[in-house]
Amino acid sequence: QVQLVESKGGLVQAGGSLRLSCAASGRTFSSYAMGWFRQAPGKERELVAVITSGGSTNYADSVKGRFTISRDNRKNMVFLQMNRLKPEDTAVYYCAAHRTDYVPLTYDYWGQGTQVTVSS
Repeated sequence: QVQLVESKGGLVQAGGSLRLSCAASGRTFSSYAMGWFRQAPGKERELVAVITSGGSTNYADSVKGRFTISRDNRKNMVFLQMNRLKPEDTAVYYCAAHRTDYVPLTYDYWGQGTQVTVSS
């Protein structure tokens, strides 16, 4: 079992920055691909960014060049640095994990979610 706990999100003005973190339990964190998802009101959950166990990253087109996913395997943590935030980035953000060397198609473990609100 892996437990994921996201940091508190927050309210930020458009153009601002916010960094989310996700702490994972367990001894095999380095074996997990980690993803950040988000869900806005009335919309489906979407993948924002993923980082594989080997450190490769993928991003949704809507956040490329603005968001950066990273991980610290010594601390069992994954981060999402969000820059140049836009009102359309407003959503509940979720951290997710799946034990694989590749980019996952599904995720076994999820955090509780954290609200990010970007004001215009």
